[in-house]
Amino acid sequence: MTTAGGTSTLGRLIASPGDDIPVRTPRVPAREAAERELSDPRYHQHDPNPIQRGLNWFWERVDDLFGAAAGATPGGWIGLIAIAAAVLLLVIALRLRLGAARRTPTSSGALFTDTPRTAAEHRATAEAHAAEGHWSQAVQDRMRAIVLSLEERALLTPGPGRTADEAAAEAGRALPSHAERLRAAARAFDDVTYGGRTGTEREYALLSALDTELQRAKPHLAAPTGSRG
Repeated sequence: MTTAGGTSTLGRLIASPGDDIPVRTPRVPAREAAERELSDPRYHQHDPNPIQRGLNWFWERVDDLFGAAAGATPGGWIGLIAIAAAVLLLVIALRLRLGAARRTPTSSGALFTDTPRTAAEHRATAEAHAAEGHWSQAVQDRMRAIVLSLEERALLTPGPGRTADEAAAEAGRALPSHAERLRAAARAFDDVTYGGRTGTEREYALLSALDTELQRAKPHLAAPTGSRG
């Protein structure tokens, strides 16, 4: 069939090799060709490594979480930051308070907690601890030696459940010239034993000197209130 211009309809439908008609490639082979091209290492030289990809995923999730929290918090990001700062300050305050509580003794316990021993035995143990630089244990055993020595001399009434403060107060009444140093020795014992503080060489030297002096000290005897005429 021909047209007025003499061109065959069939001729228009059959394109010649020179015509600019796009070539249609089947879909599956085209996808496979694209995948082969994109798998070329040249296209992946600057890709993040697996660790970096994992970190990127993690921070994206954190950002999503904080974004959601900020959206639900009055004031948005500013409100969220204010809440986080308040929580941080609360944690710091609690940490400081609990730390101070551990350092400060709230009560004094019994002076003796093990099998009864003599003053000489506690004194020898204290010297052994001091020789090794274990000042906390040396302070504890020297204070026990002081109290037991006074009990052995009948200047203190034996009391298994007695505290260091109670022993110092009672001994101070019998030996008033040493009362203040006895109280200081009791405080050192309590701080080391119940307050969590580490004993020092100076504290042990003071207790050792006090122990030596008390072994020679004479008790204070109350003067008679009057005599019969």
